[in-house]
Amino acid sequence: MPMADTATLQVVGVSHMFDVSRPFLQRVFTREPRRILRAVDDVSFVIAPATTFALVGESGCGKSTLARLAVGLYEPSDGEILFENTALSSARAQPALRRRMNMIFQDPYASLNPRWRVRDIVAEPIRAFRLANRPNEVEGRVGTLLAQVGLTVRDGEKYPHEFSGGQRQRISIARALASEPDFLVCDEPTSALDVSVQAQVLNLMRDLQQRFGLTYLFISHNLAVVRHMADTLGVMYLGRIVEQGPAEAIFQRPRHPYTRLLLDAIPDLEQIGRARTPVGGDLPNPIAPPPGCAFHPRCPLANDRCRLEKPGQRMAGTAQVACHAVEEGRDR
Repeated sequence: MPMADTATLQVVGVSHMFDVSRPFLQRVFTREPRRILRAVDDVSFVIAPATTFALVGESGCGKSTLARLAVGLYEPSDGEILFENTALSSARAQPALRRRMNMIFQDPYASLNPRWRVRDIVAEPIRAFRLANRPNEVEGRVGTLLAQVGLTVRDGEKYPHEFSGGQRQRISIARALASEPDFLVCDEPTSALDVSVQAQVLNLMRDLQQRFGLTYLFISHNLAVVRHMADTLGVMYLGRIVEQGPAEAIFQRPRHPYTRLLLDAIPDLEQIGRARTPVGGDLPNPIAPPPGCAFHPRCPLANDRCRLEKPGQRMAGTAQVACHAVEEGRDR
């Protein structure tokens, strides 16, 4: 994938592996080899400033691992990640750059300290990065942040357990904004919320993006949510991106068979009565993935080449697709 001089984040050929072997002595006695799980496999994409790149896929496809790689919580096993043309490891070592990237986690209650008042949770990044020194200045910033996410200054006196799930996610967003970031990784930020509350949080995130020019890496398994948020879409399957391109173009004309099956699973009143093809089978074992295209055991278009040869990314219209059927024109 070509490098982009103006990109906020560039992920270039990134892979990440976990050693899930049993303890050494057990392997010696049972003569077991080491077991390596390749959670992310040769992934590349670019996120332009003030846009949203969304990653979608089934549970276990590597989305959350990639989210943690994007903010430096994990180190890539292969490849590199650049934040504004600076290697992510170097950017994380510089407080001025590190404060400009942050993360919103899936479970707001687990990511908030239950023993701290909300005002202290939100103030922590302000103090850590020395964005304000005087107590009244910190207090003023906390009040502004709470107001920006639809809470009040009095809410700062409460503890996380006193809020609903949607309110706790708003606190998480306020804390993420406290360091004045340009780039936010949002790992399933609304998956634990009711539909009506999801809409409120998503609209809040859109408003904040437009107001502050934020760049999002948005992780979700819900394509309906992604359509509301994404400028660019990447579809992941078993650690690899199988299709990526402009979000609306992929929703209008998906090319990869897996993308088509995912879109068929979205409830749509306008499509009542139309035959739909559900995603059949189970996700393969990521420790021992199938040879060739990892999707071939579940793909209605698979042939012998798919079972033997791993497909590479190729342009198909405005999207990049890793699929032999698309390359050979068998998807029409």
